[in-house]
Amino acid sequence: MKKFLMMIAIAGALFGAKMEIPKDATCLIRHTKVYQTAEWAATIQVRSGEIIYFSSPKSMFEFYFEPSRWPEYQVKQNDDMRINVTDYETLEKIPAREAFYVYGSQKTSSSGDDLPAFSSKERAEKFAQKYEGRRVLDFSQVSNGLINLLNNRLR
Repeated sequence: MKKFLMMIAIAGALFGAKMEIPKDATCLIRHTKVYQTAEWAATIQVRSGEIIYFSSPKSMFEFYFEPSRWPEYQVKQNDDMRINVTDYETLEKIPAREAFYVYGSQKTSSSGDDLPAFSSKERAEKFAQKYEGRRVLDFSQVSNGLINLLNNRLR
């Protein structure tokens, strides 16, 4: 019985955990307080162990696609990053590479058009239907070009 309760406690810690955001955490890209819009929050933990906070998935992807713009974090390759996003509805922390993102919905973050994240494709599709989202994307389908489009920086 004791072993069973310990397994439940561990499972609860791994699944369903809320994204922890310190009150003083500021978005690296937008320089805003991240806790104020917790449903959009994202983090990247770099090889040194330092955690970088972002006010939205869009901001996180800006760093992910061009980490050399911030040499102080010494990210040489994408494997140097442990990335998490917040499930938009449940506020649970989910691995960004396993999340689904809604493009083109009526919901916008503090930085404008963005990509609300979800832990399941079905929930992302329901959200997209409700808020007129254009597409549901997995992590590999989000490109630097899309992030530039969302930021109105077409090249």
